Amino acid sequence: MKKLPVGIQSFSELREGGYLYVDKTEHIHELVAGGKYYFFSRPRRFGKSLLVSTMQELFSGNRKLFEGLWIENEWDWGKRNPVLHIPFSSLGYKELGLEQALHRHLDKVIEDKGFDIEEESLSQKIEELLKIFAKTEGQVVLLIDEYDKPIIDFLGEEVEQAKGNQQILKNFYSVIKDSDPYLRLVFITGVSKFSRVSIFSDLNNLYDITMSENYSSMLGYTQEELENYFEAHLNFFCKKKSYSREEALQEIQRWYNGYSWDGEVFVYNPFSILLFFQDRRFMNFWFKTATPTFLLKLIRKEAYYDFDGIKVGETAFDSFDLEHLNIEALLFQTGYLTIKEYDAKRRLYVLGYPNQEVKESMLEYLIDAFSNVPHTQVRAYALDVADALQEENMEKVKEVFNILFRSLPYQLHQKTERFYHAVIHLFFKYMGLDVQSEVSTARGSADSIVVFDDKVYCFEFKLDRSAGEALEQIKKRGYIDSYRHTGKKIILVGVNFSSEKREIDEWKIEYFDPTIKPS
Repeated sequence: MKKLPVGIQSFSELREGGYLYVDKTEHIHELVAGGKYYFFSRPRRFGKSLLVSTMQELFSGNRKLFEGLWIENEWDWGKRNPVLHIPFSSLGYKELGLEQALHRHLDKVIEDKGFDIEEESLSQKIEELLKIFAKTEGQVVLLIDEYDKPIIDFLGEEVEQAKGNQQILKNFYSVIKDSDPYLRLVFITGVSKFSRVSIFSDLNNLYDITMSENYSSMLGYTQEELENYFEAHLNFFCKKKSYSREEALQEIQRWYNGYSWDGEVFVYNPFSILLFFQDRRFMNFWFKTATPTFLLKLIRKEAYYDFDGIKVGETAFDSFDLEHLNIEALLFQTGYLTIKEYDAKRRLYVLGYPNQEVKESMLEYLIDAFSNVPHTQVRAYALDVADALQEENMEKVKEVFNILFRSLPYQLHQKTERFYHAVIHLFFKYMGLDVQSEVSTARGSADSIVVFDDKVYCFEFKLDRSAGEALEQIKKRGYIDSYRHTGKKIILVGVNFSSEKREIDEWKIEYFDPTIKPS
């Protein structure tokens, strides 16, 4: 088995060290041959830095590193181009400030090359650097990795710093278009697709390939690549853990596949796959590498909790305002949601969690955000509720939920029905139950319907009113009509929350058993 390149972002280190490499060079060749100015967005830990490093070695003419790869016999190795690589993740802008960090990076390049640059302003310095590079070594390949990190890192409470960095970047990139004669290729990567609108307003000739069909599998592993390149690791896992090949592939797919940027091609998260085959167990690898704090705060503020099946138009991916963040768009760009379907005729996208890893982890953090239950304890509470629902032990269900609401700090408490509903819905979802919220009928919407093999629960929630009123609404508006002939027991649950007590203070239950015929 080849060594797994966990955490390795250098193409030369990967190849010289004999690590496993999934050959993506055909995609790179197509990109380089087809244009000059590119923008490409993918979530963190998806291989963007390795892709940039691969392109750097390619244009530097290091043929030995590409032996045996698709591109080896398709590339003109006699022609080389100087590469200017700007990796924002390692510039040290938090300590130095963004402008000073960029100056330091460019000055190091200038010193290493022995160039004589007189300009002192940032934009003029890079313009002169590109000009001298081109005159002495040929047209420049400009590779900018994680361009938006100085903005993403300051979203939320430090929005003024994000705005300041946004303006610095805008000025920095403004000279690129005017430097066209000195450039062979411009390739820019990042997480956020939206902020390119304001940052790159002067660089309006960028081709955004983020959602292009041609590059949908340039990063991430397809099913075919997984089964081909990881064959030895897959066989070892099956032998070690007593899985059949079919069982293993099915479970790996459920946990780590599902990312898509066109609704047709779905890929695996490479970071999770590498760690899975290294540790040989199913668990959360990608999500735990960073907690989306500002996103969770925003979600809690808006009491927004049900993301599966969100439908959005194309404009949702192009809008960006640092002070009015679009939750769905941010969750998509950062990898917590992905495109599940795309209706080309209506130009409508359906977003959802990509896989079990992201869904389970996100729900844990959302429950933490809404209920103040530490995400490490969520599973224990959830199992209690799941068992109680299956056993129809409604007192136990009520008891667990009241523990959650009573532990909620005052500053997190919101006196809205939707807030309480959010906590309960998240627990139902986390348990893997078949739960639907705000289910529409001809006469209104049921708050939550939970479906088991042998029973159906219909919940209606009220705040500072009465459980009896909630129960009557279920019956009056026919929320259970579509389940009357399923043969399943139907359990109607009217719930009233007390904002003063911060708990469920009234709970009424009524059973409808379709197997019992009226006398």
